[in-house]
Amino acid sequence: MAFLELANLTKRYGAAVVVNGVNLAIDQGKLVCLLGPSGCGKTTTLRLIAGFAVPDGGEIRVGSRVISKAGAAKPPERRNMSMIFQSYALWPHMTVFENVAYGLRLRRLAEADITKQVGAILDVTKLGALAQRYPGELSGGQQQRVSLARALVVKPQILLLDEPLSNLDANLREEIRFEIRSLHDQYRYTTVYVTHDQTEAMTTADVIVVMNQGAIDQIGSPEDIYKRPLSEFVARFIGGTNIFRGANAGNDHVSADGVVLQCGSGEFGPSGETAVSIRHHDVKLSETQPDFTSNVASAMVERQIYLGSHRDYLVRLQTGATVRVVSDVAVDIPAGRQVWLYFPPEHCRALAR
Repeated sequence: MAFLELANLTKRYGAAVVVNGVNLAIDQGKLVCLLGPSGCGKTTTLRLIAGFAVPDGGEIRVGSRVISKAGAAKPPERRNMSMIFQSYALWPHMTVFENVAYGLRLRRLAEADITKQVGAILDVTKLGALAQRYPGELSGGQQQRVSLARALVVKPQILLLDEPLSNLDANLREEIRFEIRSLHDQYRYTTVYVTHDQTEAMTTADVIVVMNQGAIDQIGSPEDIYKRPLSEFVARFIGGTNIFRGANAGNDHVSADGVVLQCGSGEFGPSGETAVSIRHHDVKLSETQPDFTSNVASAMVERQIYLGSHRDYLVRLQTGATVRVVSDVAVDIPAGRQVWLYFPPEHCRALAR
């Protein structure tokens, strides 16, 4: 049985339905990322779990106990959950040690136990040498570690994170997201992590929940979501992809934008209209025509960008449609040159929605 369950969870603000019948079951000890664009309902869902908002419909259950339902919700302080915010929310007049110890002091632990537990978590989060500093004396990454230490030291049943790395620069984000995953592997708290950053979700999550317009579009492992998207929205949101829209041509083929594409996976639309997704890096670009009867198209290079580890191409098909291609740096073809594209069938995925 799932440890944390959202059953037909609904939240409205006026006429706007921001969380629309969400059903989600999270096993104990899993790290689940709610991923989606701004306004998709992910943060509101997290606030409902935390108890900062009351649902208009449905239930939230922890260990089979109902903690929220329409018109009734257990207050946040009685949920045994810790939440980490975008803004860190540290007490500026308290040292690192005092910030981390705050939750334990509220629970009236003995001072010797507080010293022991805070010392241990500061060592784990690489903050031991900074225990007597104040938040204003720390970098952004160090402040985020303090937030993590404060959340973990009280041993919550559930850990909630609301875009915790959004205020950090790119290098620090990469460092801290690996630390979050490492801490999760060590402590195995049931964790719900909200982000709009696909790399964050892919790096940290056991399970990714892609949300769109208040509802769940797809649930799966990072590999499932990336390799086997179920909708055009998911394919576009997770990783760079090209989308072709066309009509079924039979035998797993789709005719789209002047190209006949054989699809090695996916689901064809029942109405005959089907989109096809192929990732930028899976398209093969060459100045010589491939020896295939399908999945081939001629095009013109519109621009090429050298990015160190690869080259990023934008090419235009004869129908006017554009295709993004990520190629090896050795493939160096200038703008204005005619090229051939090959779309390997095993990387073409049919999308019914």
